[in-house]
Amino acid sequence: MTSGLKHVKNEVSSPHIPLWRVQARFRQWWQAQLQASDTHVLHQRNVYILPTRAGWMLALTLLVLLVSAINYQLNLGYLLTFLLAGAGVVGMHICHNNLRGLTLQLNPPTAQHAGSPIAMQLRLTNPANITRYAIGLAVLDGADWLHVDVLPQGSSTAQLAHIHSARGWHELPFLTAETRFPLGTFRVWTVWRPASKVLVYPKAEAHPPPLPAGEPVGSTAQALRVSTSGEFDGVRAYQRGDPMKAVVWKKAAKSDELVSRDTMQHQQTELWLDLQTCGGAGGSGGLEAKVSRLCAWVLAAERAGLRYGLRLNGQQLAPGQGEAHKLRCLEALALC
Repeated sequence: MTSGLKHVKNEVSSPHIPLWRVQARFRQWWQAQLQASDTHVLHQRNVYILPTRAGWMLALTLLVLLVSAINYQLNLGYLLTFLLAGAGVVGMHICHNNLRGLTLQLNPPTAQHAGSPIAMQLRLTNPANITRYAIGLAVLDGADWLHVDVLPQGSSTAQLAHIHSARGWHELPFLTAETRFPLGTFRVWTVWRPASKVLVYPKAEAHPPPLPAGEPVGSTAQALRVSTSGEFDGVRAYQRGDPMKAVVWKKAAKSDELVSRDTMQHQQTELWLDLQTCGGAGGSGGLEAKVSRLCAWVLAAERAGLRYGLRLNGQQLAPGQGEAHKLRCLEALALC
């Protein structure tokens, strides 16, 4: 911590370093000192206050009024000046107390695809017996602000959004909360560093080609026996729409249960999505293009109700289907 501050001081003393770069370095150093936590309790040491432009204009106006009252010996001028100054001081304390004492909690966000908004659910808890008005919440340096009121000994929820364009694990951005209630002459704010991380899945290719053909299952002799005899080892419960020739009537006569031969082609083939052979958008062989195409194929296979497996560099996920299998595949694609 001390060495980092000395480095910033050395840059300030150097005549060749631009001021904006010094400010950026100092801000980076200061944010690195913040402790990461998903619960942020606002107290005296992490709540900051400074006048706004309106506050500086009020101070300048008070100075002009005071000089005029002294110059012209106006008692009403003194009265007006000190009334406005007193209102400004009271407003400063109300503004500071409007934010201090709140507790901010973050629910860890769910994974999303790259380029999609990541929802960050925030909960504001007010233990005091006063209402907290116009609490603004936003991503640090973001342009979209959300304002909420928090009732006495109550809580409010708010949802912020942030977009990541790259796949993989990402730290959540710094968040900020502020208030300018009641007069707008002071800005009271805090900076919050969440501890949670979010997993970002790859962005699916917009117009992928059809799914690849399945790979044969079992030996060649078994596949030949099945194709020539027309008899299949597997049976399943009868489903409406099955052809009558597929019903196993002998079994139905013995058990009074309708079953059908499982003659679906996918029982003799397995759908494998392979990173090495999938190509990429526009014929590109780059890793990101391939991952994007595999992501689109995973989603398409899941929508179609197919069983599918995933082959990556040094990693293989056995064929399966369902929401859990889809999420495992997307996570593997995000981290490959």
